[in-house]
Amino acid sequence: MPVQPVSLAGAAMDVAVPAGRGMPGVSMAGFRGRAGESVALQMIPYPALTVFIDVGDALVVDGDRTGGALVVGLPRGALRGSGRGVDLLQIRLSPVIAHAVLGAGAELNGMVVGLGELWGGEAVRIQEQLRATRSWDTRFALAHAALARRLSTGPEVDPEVEFVWRRLAYSHGRARIEPLAAEVGWSRQRLWSRFRAQIGITPKQCARLVRFDHVAHRLAAGHRPARVAADAGFVDQSHLHRDIVDFAGMTSAAVAAAPWLSVDHIAWPRRLTATREPCPQSG
Repeated sequence: MPVQPVSLAGAAMDVAVPAGRGMPGVSMAGFRGRAGESVALQMIPYPALTVFIDVGDALVVDGDRTGGALVVGLPRGALRGSGRGVDLLQIRLSPVIAHAVLGAGAELNGMVVGLGELWGGEAVRIQEQLRATRSWDTRFALAHAALARRLSTGPEVDPEVEFVWRRLAYSHGRARIEPLAAEVGWSRQRLWSRFRAQIGITPKQCARLVRFDHVAHRLAAGHRPARVAADAGFVDQSHLHRDIVDFAGMTSAAVAAAPWLSVDHIAWPRRLTATREPCPQSG
C-alpha cells in the first residue's frame, strides 16, 4: 500500500492509496495528519458521489461538527471542512456505481447526508471496524468488502445511461448529446428522462461538470487559462471563468491554487469512468 507525505494547506499529512486496480468505478484514499491549529480546506466539486468516513477526531464540514460518515451528492458546490486532526477514508463513486452501492443517486442531487440514512446500522458497523485498526490495508479491504456486498445486490442503471456517462467522461464533457442518444437507439427526451432519474442530473449538466473537472485539473497543473479555455471548447476565457464560478463559487485563480487539487495526482492516480464495456445499440 503506497503512503506518501504531502503538505495540504500547510499541514503535514500522509496520503494512502490501495495497491492494485481495485473495483471499477470506485476510488479510495486515506488521509492522516495533525496540525498545530485548525486547518480550513475547501474541496472542489468532482463528477462522482463522495463518501467521507471519519475514523479519527470529529471534523467540521460546512459548519457542522461530524464524527461519522457523510455522503456528498452530485453536483455540489465547493465543500468546506476544517479540523486539527485528520484520520479520514474518502471514497469516490462513479454515478453509475453509486446508484447500486448507495441505493440512491438521483435523490442525493446537491445534498450532504449521513451514510446511516442510506445504509442504516451497516454504516455504524463499518465505521467501528475502520476505527478498530490503524492499518490502511485493512481499512481499504473492509471498505472494499462492504461496497462489493452492496454492489452485488443493488439496482443497476440502464446500460444506455452508463454508456452515455462513459462517453461524456472519456471526452471530458465534449461529446454531443444528440448523437449519443441516437447511438444507443433512444430519443433525446428518453435519454434526458432516464439519465436524470438514475444519475440525478441531465446529460448536459453532467457534461458541464465533467468539463469543469478537466479544466480545474489543467489549471492546477499550471496551464494558461486562455489555452485551457480554447482546448475545452469555451467561447473565451470569460466563459471559462463564469463556468468555474458557477460550479466552485471561486475564481479560476483560486481553483488553480486549491489545496485538494495539489494532491489529486497522488490520492487519485486513476480517474473514474465506468464499469463495463460500452453497450451495443438497442433497438
